[in-house]
Amino acid sequence: MKSIIIGAGEVGYNLAMKLSKEGHDVVVIDHDPEKVKHIDETLDVKALLGEGSSPGVLKEAGIEEAEMVIAVTDSDEINMVACLIAGTQSKTPKRIARIRNLEYTKETQIFDEQHLDIDLCINPEMETAKTIMRLLEYPGSADFVEFAEGKVELIGVKIEEDSYVVGKKLRELREVRDLHPDLKVLIVAISRNDRIVIPHGDETIFMGDILYAVLDRDSIREVLAYLRKEEEPVKRVFIGGASHIAFEVARQLQDRGITVRVIEKDPAKCQRMAESLEKVLVLQGEITDQRLLKEEGIEEADFFISASDDEDANILASLLAKRLGTRKTITVVRHLHYLSVLPTIGIDAVVSPRLSAIGRIMHYIRRGKILSVATLREEDAEVIETVALDTSDIVNRPIKELKFPKGALIGAVVRGEDVIIPGGNDVILPNDRVVIFALQSAIPRVEKTLMVKLEYF
Repeated sequence: MKSIIIGAGEVGYNLAMKLSKEGHDVVVIDHDPEKVKHIDETLDVKALLGEGSSPGVLKEAGIEEAEMVIAVTDSDEINMVACLIAGTQSKTPKRIARIRNLEYTKETQIFDEQHLDIDLCINPEMETAKTIMRLLEYPGSADFVEFAEGKVELIGVKIEEDSYVVGKKLRELREVRDLHPDLKVLIVAISRNDRIVIPHGDETIFMGDILYAVLDRDSIREVLAYLRKEEEPVKRVFIGGASHIAFEVARQLQDRGITVRVIEKDPAKCQRMAESLEKVLVLQGEITDQRLLKEEGIEEADFFISASDDEDANILASLLAKRLGTRKTITVVRHLHYLSVLPTIGIDAVVSPRLSAIGRIMHYIRRGKILSVATLREEDAEVIETVALDTSDIVNRPIKELKFPKGALIGAVVRGEDVIIPGGNDVILPNDRVVIFALQSAIPRVEKTLMVKLEYF
């Protein structure tokens, strides 16, 4: 498949890398010579210098033969124009655009078949806001992804010093299922020392580990209480910044009756947020102003969410808020390499709009054989939801007999309304939804040996 990616930022770069590894013929367009040079030197793709909305540049990139155009520049307008031009070709490619401006995303008719005819519009900020709200709903979690319309969840839980499971072997945790036979949970991975591993039964759990568990929705609170001390419900939240993400989170918290304070240095942004959210207190100031944080009672906050457009300020503000006594912190970052580093220095949860964008795009690209894809922590691993067809080799025989690639495992099976956390003797049936956890190194083998056989025809 020939794919044209417009924009060589972090989203564009990582998409190009993933698609290239999967055998796509990829062309990347960007107006920044340094970004084009970096892609040319590090990836096995073609890189072009120019504007992604230029008909001439798109023609040079091979727009007439392209099967997919992915526009992920920082300009919504360039992304839309590029998709519009792509739609004029005799062989119309699939068109994906990153659209951040809420004024555009609210007017959904402009993207329909009668107008721009864009196949997929992504608003990473809104996806990130959803993730933050899930983290607030379950305060003990450090990562959160849902599958099968919420029937199956993947949570990351950071193990604290006082956790019951510190020093225990992973196989010892099976006793929780013995004590609670209805509890549906499987530990699929551990994030430790900046990398993710699929653990064996004799793996010891250490303080600071992030355990990734696949479980059904009804088991979340019980599993969180088992892995760490029970958290109090969220009642008071500070938000640093008045970004699109901050606004959406503040709006939802306000609607739930939670006390919210927002700190923003830009007077115009303060006024807009204060006028739009009547029950939210908006304060003008720097999110790293220690005096202001103390005066407003940061030590009584259940959560401090750093969601400004300044990544460095977000990191510093979260660390400062934690030192001043706030219970939990969530930090919004753009650069993916921060995802594995920040939890090691005291920040409780890290979310990235760019990671959200990559996951949504890969989900769309792979649809037809895969229902959803979630990328974890600097793309070290993926969780893939697919459907088992009766033509697949994985159906109608025990899981222990399947030749599944090393570095991948089946985390859950959804059959109708039932969630099955499978053991070796369980059998996958046709039309089951299957949730697979795979390290990045194993994904090509998973797709080659398994996913092609699951594809819809």
